[in-house]
Amino acid sequence: MGKQLWGSRFSKSLAKEANDFNSSLHFDSVMFEEDIQGSIAHATMLGETNIISKEESQKISNGLKEILEDIKQGKLQFDYDLEDIHTQIEKWLIDKIGETGKKVHTGRSRNDQVALDLRMYLKKEVLKIKTLLLNLLKTLINLQKKHTQTYLSGYTHLQRAQVITFAHYLGAYVEMYKRDFERLENAFERIDTMPLGAGALACSTYNIDNKMTAELLNFQNVMLNSLDAVSDRDFVIETASCLSIIMMHLSRFAEELILYTTSEFKFVEFDDGFTTGSSLMPQKKNPDILELIRGKTGRVYGNLFSILTVMKSLPLAYNKDMQEDKEGIFDSIRTVKDCLAILPEVLTTMKINKDKMLLSVNEGFLNATEVADYLVKKGVPFRDAHGISGKLVVYCINNNKNLTTLSLNEYKQKSELFEDDIYQKITPEAQVNNKTIVGSPSENSVMKVIKINEKWLEKKENNND
Repeated sequence: MGKQLWGSRFSKSLAKEANDFNSSLHFDSVMFEEDIQGSIAHATMLGETNIISKEESQKISNGLKEILEDIKQGKLQFDYDLEDIHTQIEKWLIDKIGETGKKVHTGRSRNDQVALDLRMYLKKEVLKIKTLLLNLLKTLINLQKKHTQTYLSGYTHLQRAQVITFAHYLGAYVEMYKRDFERLENAFERIDTMPLGAGALACSTYNIDNKMTAELLNFQNVMLNSLDAVSDRDFVIETASCLSIIMMHLSRFAEELILYTTSEFKFVEFDDGFTTGSSLMPQKKNPDILELIRGKTGRVYGNLFSILTVMKSLPLAYNKDMQEDKEGIFDSIRTVKDCLAILPEVLTTMKINKDKMLLSVNEGFLNATEVADYLVKKGVPFRDAHGISGKLVVYCINNNKNLTTLSLNEYKQKSELFEDDIYQKITPEAQVNNKTIVGSPSENSVMKVIKINEKWLEKKENNND
């Protein structure tokens, strides 16, 4: 069992069982690059402020750079008897450059060090997730362009409601994922604040320059309170919340596509490369990929509630409970990245069944609102027009007809205001394209929104480097 950095106070080593329970190296080792980069910046600052000599600073930095390359090339293996990633890197450094390596921790605590590592890690991962969101958005927008005249039923209460287009349907999720992206942008601003220099909780007597360290590590700001710097994890909670909202949107989308691929809908069909079969029933083609996206949403929610619960009663400053901040957010990041990576592949390979979508429009009295609106435009109060249209629907149901097959005489039995032009007003095309305001499902409106979103996408891609 390796020696703890704090071991000089104790007369005996930590029991193996306690060490195993206490150790975080098996999960915080993913932050090895952040830990090394943070230590290089810290050592550089120590040299520039003459807290240690520049020769020592350079020696430490060079040793850390060599360690980083050795890890990446597989020449170094983590010793999971050690307590954490900080202990592991420092041990390797001392082994490599000798006593000088012990000076890397001057003016620093593991409390501010781990907060730094985690912020650096989340910055990197949030950028990756933003890139994946942009790719999903680009996929959806490209699909939209192909389906501005693909008519289908929109639903409320899972009952057929009004005619929309598949492009308009996809556009709803474009807007959701745009907001998801912007939430991550906002969260990134609060992650991008450097805690190093706070020490254990009350800074150091060394005249360190944390603004210099922040510049070296490309942080925009430094923490303004040392207690806050080491004792809060709201940046983790906010990130976990953003990821949970992303998964909620992914899950809703997945659920609808799963419904749309059933025999009862048959709106879409997933490619064989993204479906599975049954070990018993030869005919089955199961949407397992989307079901997994839907199912994985629960674990991301759970990770959010876990860190909220950990932090809810912790007194200032650092407490070991806060070691529980990492596994959940690491898992959420992996999960969201996996889901965002595979969904565009599912979407670009799925088949859109336009005929089935159109059938859903023609069968469900979706043009009843247009019938009412027709009368309103002729001066009938909407509530009365609503009642007339409802009576026509009942008449159709009782006589096995629909609103497009009623004779003009049958229309006039309910209102003399109906004329021959009623039939042109209630076609799927008319139901969609007569709605012209921004946000409507008409082809003209959808294409305008697509152009707006393509400009948004281009701007975000340029800024996300």
